[in-house]
Amino acid sequence: MMNLSYWEIKSWLNNIDFAIIGSGIVGLCCALSLRKKFPEAKIVVFEKGVTPQGASTKNAGFACFGSPSEIIEDLKTHSEDEVLSLIKKRIDGLNQLKELVGVKNIGYKNYGGYEIFQKKDLSIFENCSSQINYINKLLFPLFNSSVFAINKNHFDFQNITKNFFFNSFEGQIDIGTMMESLIREVYSKKIKILNSVDILSFTENNNNVEINSKELDFKCSKLFIATNGFANKLLKEDIKPARAQVLITNPIVGLKIKGTFHLDKGYYYFRNIDNRILLGGGRNLDFKNEETDSFGLNSKIQTRLDSLLKNVILPKNEFTVDKRWSGIMGVGDKKIPVIKTISENVFCGVRLGGMGIAIGASVGDELANKI
Repeated sequence: MMNLSYWEIKSWLNNIDFAIIGSGIVGLCCALSLRKKFPEAKIVVFEKGVTPQGASTKNAGFACFGSPSEIIEDLKTHSEDEVLSLIKKRIDGLNQLKELVGVKNIGYKNYGGYEIFQKKDLSIFENCSSQINYINKLLFPLFNSSVFAINKNHFDFQNITKNFFFNSFEGQIDIGTMMESLIREVYSKKIKILNSVDILSFTENNNNVEINSKELDFKCSKLFIATNGFANKLLKEDIKPARAQVLITNPIVGLKIKGTFHLDKGYYYFRNIDNRILLGGGRNLDFKNEETDSFGLNSKIQTRLDSLLKNVILPKNEFTVDKRWSGIMGVGDKKIPVIKTISENVFCGVRLGGMGIAIGASVGDELANKI
């Protein structure tokens, strides 16, 4: 336990109206929405990392809502209405994020998005091509336009089909800039953030919630859980952690690739950033070991990412890898997020299904509106 002073307890831990666990997109947007509703409330966000952990600061920064093969795959396990609702939530969430901190303050670039297919997946591309008119018709009410078009490979990618899908509505975000902007906005609204506090459990009493962590114990009137992939430690819900592997190259001279790219039903994804290529994915190679909330690298997946760089994405470029890391997502049997009232004083907004950038702001707002 931390040895806290009278001043620390008085300023940060006494008389907390709303405690939020998790300082990612959902947690911070929940805090901002609560401040609008309750101007005088004491709101404190608790984060177990030095910086926001989980996926909010470790993802690829895609402002996307689903590629053709992902949407077709989702339609196998979700109704048309459910899929449309998911995509609308992603669109609305991205718009909310832009409005909340400004397009410039999230580093938004509308370079468009692509889904490419390796030659071995020609049958998947052909299946998607045969359904692309149906998908465009399904999505038309959301965009008032056809979303997906077929383009020729003009990026010098190798070992892929000669055509791929293009989506002019997709963009990319600078995650560091976005999170800094959100944190500044939170501080400007007199909301406190306490880092390096690892919440272990909570107990609901008659009129408050008692919270226990490795570092300190405290009470609050209402508790909001926004820890996504780590939520199964606190909640009995259909949420599993899903680790995502990521790498980024050093700057590449003359890099012409620009946009966000999806590969293999969305299990791989890459983009340009600062004259580099950021590439992630591959948990479908090792689902069992990647169902973990421990950060770390999987050599099998990293080898596959290296191979994609060399043989598909950058076959004509000299490159070296600068950094490798992992992030933790929250997934379940359904892609619909879990936003619910757990009890009279406890609420959660979790299981974002790998779409936290797109739906995080709207999930945070919906979570705040549970009271």
